[in-house]
Amino acid sequence: MAFEEYDKYEQSELVQKWLRENGVSIIVGIAIGLVGIFGWQQWRKHQAGNEAEAAQLYQQAQIAQASGKTDVAAQLTDQLMKDYAKSPFAVFAVSDRAKQQVEAKQLDKAEASLEWAESHATEPALKSLTQLRKAQVEMAADNGKAALATLDKIPVDSYQGLAQELRGDVLVKLGRPDEARKAYQAAMSALGEEAPQRGALQMKIDDLAVAGKQGA
Repeated sequence: MAFEEYDKYEQSELVQKWLRENGVSIIVGIAIGLVGIFGWQQWRKHQAGNEAEAAQLYQQAQIAQASGKTDVAAQLTDQLMKDYAKSPFAVFAVSDRAKQQVEAKQLDKAEASLEWAESHATEPALKSLTQLRKAQVEMAADNGKAALATLDKIPVDSYQGLAQELRGDVLVKLGRPDEARKAYQAAMSALGEEAPQRGALQMKIDDLAVAGKQGA
């Protein structure tokens, strides 16, 4: 018999019977829910504390690096990688390390650092930015195919102006000017009218056109 067929009295009796039979379960469920809420609040508080500690360590690493205390900066970055690997500040610190390694012509080490940063970046925008940097290092290391593969990972709605311009640079280096031109044009379309890099990007497109005429 469908529940709707009972009259109001019978429905009331059924509800009271259900409550008598399941009242303990309801109380337990409410208690678990309250514990869950409290646990969630405690977890959020713990996370906030961790982020504050990670932020402080990152700031200390930056100050140490700026002061020429590279050993101290390296130790602080290692600590962030070990104890705060899920924090974006660890990703920032390792990305800074990669930049320093590039400046020291240590491209293999820089690529390894950025691979760590990429795998630990949880925020989509931060992961995309890390992938851009990794592709730049791969191009500098004359590994164009790897750079293109890395750029392919970047979502179409993330840093497309920069990503497409870098793709064009890689394709030029690989001797694929037609594909490079398309990438540059895609970059131009993705950039806003006031973007400062539009002028440099247009020069790259013009250079390809001149090279094409000379090669014709």
